Amino acid sequence: MNKIKEIRNQKKLSLRELAKKAKVSASYISELENDSENKKNPTKEIMEKIAEALERTVPEVFY
Repeated sequence: MNKIKEIRNQKKLSLRELAKKAKVSASYISELENDSENKKNPTKEIMEKIAEALERTVPEVFY
């Protein structure tokens, strides 16, 4: 399970703010945040964009 929502909340970022920083749609980030069964499989590029926007590494956010 990824930690996008947890880290986003720690940084006091809204979903839209994170989406803008990561240049990824807010709806896709929401899907990833709520994917409790790990059915979504974001690309390496998307994971890197989100991790960079959260000022974390890919493993810290996604593993």
